[in-house]
Amino acid sequence: MADKRDYYEVLGVDKGADEATIKKAYRSLAKKYHPDMNPGDKDAELKFKEVNEAYDVLSDADKRAKYDQFGHAAFDPAAGGAGGGFGGFGDFGDIFSSFFGGGFGGFGGGGRANGPVRGDDIGARVSVTFEEAAFGVKKEISYNRVSRCPDCSGSGAAKGSSAETCQKCHGSGQMRVVQRLGGMQFQSTTTCDSCRGRGKIIRTPCNNCRGTGFIRINKKLEVSIPAGIDDGERIALRGQGNDGRNGGSAGDLILQVTVKPHPIFERDGYHIYCEVPIPVTDAILGAEIEIPTLEGTAKHTIPEGTQPGTKFTVRGKGIPYINNSARRGDLVFRVNVEIPRSLSDKQKEQVRAFASGCAETNYGKKSGFFKRIFEKLNKN
Repeated sequence: MADKRDYYEVLGVDKGADEATIKKAYRSLAKKYHPDMNPGDKDAELKFKEVNEAYDVLSDADKRAKYDQFGHAAFDPAAGGAGGGFGGFGDFGDIFSSFFGGGFGGFGGGGRANGPVRGDDIGARVSVTFEEAAFGVKKEISYNRVSRCPDCSGSGAAKGSSAETCQKCHGSGQMRVVQRLGGMQFQSTTTCDSCRGRGKIIRTPCNNCRGTGFIRINKKLEVSIPAGIDDGERIALRGQGNDGRNGGSAGDLILQVTVKPHPIFERDGYHIYCEVPIPVTDAILGAEIEIPTLEGTAKHTIPEGTQPGTKFTVRGKGIPYINNSARRGDLVFRVNVEIPRSLSDKQKEQVRAFASGCAETNYGKKSGFFKRIFEKLNKN
């Protein structure tokens, strides 16, 4: 873990940064290093993964608290950390040790060995376009999950045999240990070393799952991405995570959505923003111009005398509100007045004639600017 950079350093935020600051930093960096914006750039791809990994931890209150306390070791199974990272499967043996080892995953330690235990939540990612996020889409995803072995129905015993109750712990999965110190007697409970906390001994293990009762499978699932979802938001799919033990319910699949950057639009909440170039003549005289929207192009009238940088708002042309698609944000576009280049001599003469015909009153900002300067000089 020594080669990993500090997650706060990766996102360029302070340790005390609030949720909004972290999300803003993530969006900026995710767009900067997104593979669609840097095709074939391996360095950008690695940085994009690093940024997503940092945001996954710092955007989750529980994960962030663990990271602040233990650093990267909190998510390193080899270091005895609190978790194994978002959406990942470690070594296959580690999966089963989490089921039957003790402590991690909830199957060992102080729980009842034969009681139902809920399966672990797992994570996956799905990438959608800007428009798909705005209007919703169905996506087929593929991910790995731990499932009950179909050959032994999760018992771990080969067909025609069954698991036996552990004689050492009598099926409890735990053992009492008595220690004496200074004439005093201390009693503690530990995981049974004979059955490893399962409460049962399998004499003839199932060949398919090697006696664990579980196998790792790849599952395909069609998921509905709701209209209005934003980059970095998560969808919980109930019961699609790892299967539980002893009849316990399955965990959830936590799907994190990544929205690809748009070449024109920027999103802030449910509003979208863009810049529209217009000829200087349209700015001077006013015109009906063509503007981009999420549905295509539309007409919009700008008044005469429109200044560079002027913003116009088109109501209801932004992002639909999640779970309420009848309500939408706004489209805000800023005009960028374009000055013509490479004029012919005749065109330049016409521009000079136009300029000479304009009075100071036609340039309110210019005359006001110099008026304020002269007033300042006269006061001094």
